[in-house]
Amino acid sequence: MLTRIREVRKGKGLTLADVAERCRPATTPQTIGRLETGTRTVSVGWLNRIADALGVEAAELVTHPERPDVPVAALLGADGARAPTMAQTLLPPRPSGAMIAVQVVSGIGDYRTGDSIWCERLSPAEFERARNRDVLVPRPAGRFVFGRLVDLDGQRLAILPLVPGARQLVISETPWLAVAVTLVRPL
Repeated sequence: MLTRIREVRKGKGLTLADVAERCRPATTPQTIGRLETGTRTVSVGWLNRIADALGVEAAELVTHPERPDVPVAALLGADGARAPTMAQTLLPPRPSGAMIAVQVVSGIGDYRTGDSIWCERLSPAEFERARNRDVLVPRPAGRFVFGRLVDLDGQRLAILPLVPGARQLVISETPWLAVAVTLVRPL
């Protein structure tokens, strides 16, 4: 079976050791390397473990002839643009059932007009995952707060709005929040 484990791992900036440590139960970097190169057969169980470790669905780790690949033409860094030493592809963004979106209609903070922010809905038990990240929090009467989750204490959330000089907001007892996970920006 042809897999895209290496492409996805490198696209996320992770090492073999990072993925091995994130697997449940943990494994060795050598095992991940063997699975990537095909020197060890990738079972469905391994595919699921690695997908969980990479934060993707198992289907994204398998080559699909009907799914278009996006080839990486260049790597951009502080030293400029350079060609990759090995062929690489990126996975196009793919929504899950827990995703909602925020459409930016007027630039604010790091976001520009026309940006789409894909957010993952989290239950209160998962709020810790959103600490120091941008979040959307529902308020009564169909209103929302969007800003950086700077602190949480039980069900009390401290949100710093993106407007310069704005005061921190404290929100209690919210049934969910959505953490920003993907920015789609037209150029």
